[in-house]
Parts: sequence; C-alpha cells; structure tokens
Amino acid sequence: MDFIGAGTVINVLAVVAGALAGMAVGGRLPAHTREVVTDCLGLVTLLMAGLSAVDVTSPALADAVGTGAPVLIVLGSLLIGSIVGSLLRIEERLGRLAGRVQAVVGARRDDSEGRERFVEGWLTASLLFCVGPLTILGTLDDGLGRGIDKLALKSVLDAFAALAFASTFGVGVLMSAVSVGVVQGSLTLVGVALGAVLPDAHIAALTATGGLVLVGISLRLLQIRQIPVGDMLPALVVAPLLTQLVVALG
Repeated sequence: MDFIGAGTVINVLAVVAGALAGMAVGGRLPAHTREVVTDCLGLVTLLMAGLSAVDVTSPALADAVGTGAPVLIVLGSLLIGSIVGSLLRIEERLGRLAGRVQAVVGARRDDSEGRERFVEGWLTASLLFCVGPLTILGTLDDGLGRGIDKLALKSVLDAFAALAFASTFGVGVLMSAVSVGVVQGSLTLVGVALGAVLPDAHIAALTATGGLVLVGISLRLLQIRQIPVGDMLPALVVAPLLTQLVVALG
C-alpha cells in the first residue's frame, strides 16, 4: 500500500484480525482462565499507563511551560475533562450504546454484565490503540507523506494486544477498530491539511493525561475500583488546549 492513509488501513485490519482471532480462542477458555487473562491485561495496561504518564517529565513540555506546570496541566485537564464528561453523561451514554450494539450482534439488552464487558473492552482497546506518541506522530507522518514506518510497528503491537483483549472482552475489542479508523483517519487528514499541528509539548501533555486515564482502566480490569473513565475522555482534548493556553500566557 502506497497512499495517504495506508498506515491507518493496515492498523485497522491488524486490530480486526487480532480481535477475531481472540474471539475465536476466548470461547474455548474456562472461566478461571479468562479471569487470569483479565488480571494479566490489567497489569499490562497499568504498565503501559505508567510508560505514557511518565511523559509529564518530558523536556519538551518543561521547556514550553516551565518545570512546575506539567503536573498542574495534567491535573487541570483531568478535572476539567471529567467535569465536562460527567455533565455530558458520557459513561452512561456508552452503556446505552453498548446495549444497542449488543442487540445488533444478537446479545440480550438486559445482560448488564455483558454490557459492562463490552464497554470495558471497547474503551480499553480504543484508549490503548488511539492514545500515545506512535498514534499521533505516525498518523501525522502518514498525512505529510513521510511514510508509515511508525504505524506499521504500531499495527503489529495492536494486533497482539487485540488478540489478548478480545479473548476476554469479545466484540467490544472488535468495535475498537472503528475508533482506530476514525481517530487515526482524522489525524491523518490533519497532517494533510495543516502539517504537524501539535508540537512535542502538546503531545507529551496528551500522552501523560491519557496514561492516567489508562490507570483508571487498569483499576477497573483488576476490580479494584470502578472508575468512570468514560467521563474522563474529554480530558484528552483539554490537555493540548490547556498546554497552549499556558504557553500563550507565559
């Protein structure tokens, strides 16, 4: 494939292939094994969350906003984003969406446990696949015609992650391929139209904020606390905007 957007197409196909393989395997596993797999996914998600959150110490972010501001930017992004998300009832709307999608694929609408698994699978996979420097830098490179090397690497990683997650969460992970297509396709168009819109500092703030949202996902997977991570999603939009505001005021 040699066209603008090829990297996203490959990534979507990789997620679909991995999810289908995981769904085929998952039904054959006993309940205890699936629980162990979920615990493993929770721990790996926590690891990936830590790797993302550490971007709060990024030199690019510190140079742009000062050494004391990065943590405050992440905190402000989470607070503002969570307030907006809770007012918009994003978590509740995701549950309703899950019910509708499950009805389409043949699941019962009153299956609350299945609905929760769908939401967690879709949300966890979407965050893992759509938040991070590889996503942003890779899609912008693709849009600017600089190649798809980053997205090719990301596709391989996402395929294995989708297989692991879908073996436990099923169709919700498969639906995350839509998220990948929409998010990465949009960022590719941004790259085509405007070039590299997000400086390194803004990417670091977004990645660090996304890392903390992933911490919330991992706590849910490990059944420690049911944090309403859906309501926190607007924080991913607030983070680069808040960074730009601090840069402008500085």
